[in-house]
Amino acid sequence: MTQQLRMTKQRAAVAGALDATDEFRSAQQLHELLRDRGDAVGLATVYRTLQSLAAGGEVDVLRTEDGEALYRRCVRDEHHHHLVCRSCGTAVEIDGPTVESWAARVAAAQGFSDIEHTVELWGTCAACRAAREG
Repeated sequence: MTQQLRMTKQRAAVAGALDATDEFRSAQQLHELLRDRGDAVGLATVYRTLQSLAAGGEVDVLRTEDGEALYRRCVRDEHHHHLVCRSCGTAVEIDGPTVESWAARVAAAQGFSDIEHTVELWGTCAACRAAREG
């Protein structure tokens, strides 16, 4: 069972920073954003708050190639995947019915149930591609 953290001014500031961006952000990026806005929130508080929000299913977490966790408050509560721009961090929530059916078939064939999975697609968005080519 996850520990529910008490909502403090600092934790409310972290939640507000997440609400203000559509991109996946690291704890360090959110900490810098908070500092730039004048919110006095320690990096450790940012990390604890993000971990609590992730454990409660209130934010999605992606891992970069180097293992860094990125956080984003998603619009959809139901299971979904993301298409993320490597350059600017723009993220689009996408359905993956083919992935869902494949995962169910593979699990059933091996006698598994209660399957969870994560599929994230990384690429370059049209705006970043145009900026690079232009």
